[in-house]
Amino acid sequence: MTTSTRGASRTPAVLVLEDGRIFRGRAYGAVGETFGEAVFSTGMTGYQETLTDPSYHRQVVVMTAPHVGNTGVNDEDDESARIWVSGYVVRDPARVPSNWRAKRSLDEQLANQGVVGISGIDTRALTRHLRERGAMRVGIFSGEAWTGVRDDALLAKVQASPQMKGADLSAEVATKETYVVPAIGTKKFTVAAVDLGIKGMTPQRMAERGIEVHVLPATATVEDVYAVNPDGVFFSNGPGDPATADHPVSVMQGVLERKTPLFGICFGNQILGRALGFGTFKLKYGHRGINQPVQDRTTGKVEVTAHNHGFAVDAPLDKVSDTPFGRAEVSHVCLNDQVVEGLQLLDQPAFSVQYHPEAAAGPHDAAYLFDRFVSLMEGQRA
Repeated sequence: MTTSTRGASRTPAVLVLEDGRIFRGRAYGAVGETFGEAVFSTGMTGYQETLTDPSYHRQVVVMTAPHVGNTGVNDEDDESARIWVSGYVVRDPARVPSNWRAKRSLDEQLANQGVVGISGIDTRALTRHLRERGAMRVGIFSGEAWTGVRDDALLAKVQASPQMKGADLSAEVATKETYVVPAIGTKKFTVAAVDLGIKGMTPQRMAERGIEVHVLPATATVEDVYAVNPDGVFFSNGPGDPATADHPVSVMQGVLERKTPLFGICFGNQILGRALGFGTFKLKYGHRGINQPVQDRTTGKVEVTAHNHGFAVDAPLDKVSDTPFGRAEVSHVCLNDQVVEGLQLLDQPAFSVQYHPEAAAGPHDAAYLFDRFVSLMEGQRA
């Protein structure tokens, strides 16, 4: 990626999809060029949490909501220490942010962190194109990266960029050193959390329930996990293709062998699927946004949930499966397309969901899942 930050709003820009479709608009954020997988997010709010979610590493996010940036950017709502999206696409950016917590504009934040974006394009048409053709590689070009360069040369650059399928990315976004998030109030449990791209609100939700969270690098071994003497083990969300995640799968199998209470979110759900012997596959255009309907099949309750995933677990919906670690079943399912959204073991304390119950940003319908994790640890201790 090459970037400059001057004169973005007045600078022409172009978005080039790998199938040759081109959209022309104005630069938003940094000026330069960037590449990634084009995906769309249906959330009308929560853009700051989206931008700083490590699961969006190497993705260019298209916002389906037409007006973005109206509340600016604050210093409290980031989910990590930086913006992780490779590029950002909006239709009508706010000219002036208006919120009592705002410290700067979204345009300024993107430029400060070198994130190349584009505005003023028909994001509805782009979203329909991605729904029909599927998520695909894309490039955004502005300034010197576009001036005097032919469209076919830009397309060749896009088609030479890396694909998401087969990408092993979790170690690129995870912490390099272990750190501890202390319990709020009385400490009740210790959890070892394997960071595959963890969002800041996730250990916060556990800390609120009296859990001391030891966040470990993606390269952590089974020995590293048990060195903290955990009451439970957590595997986080993260980017990339779960088919490449052989090391986290091996670590999770070691946890399952010891029958320690286990909880996984998003990428962690896919890791559990692989650890149990199920396959994974790439969705056509994925689930991203904060308004996705999911049914908890154990209770029949329907939840509105926050999603960010382009891969899914291939597990049977209509039966209980035998695995090396006992019986397993699909516990949650997306009501839009019947994609697996959760797994649970019936013979030991382990479960996972494909979505984001920490609700940053998003609805709080699924917050009970952290309580379910606490209940598993209480049951194991008893």
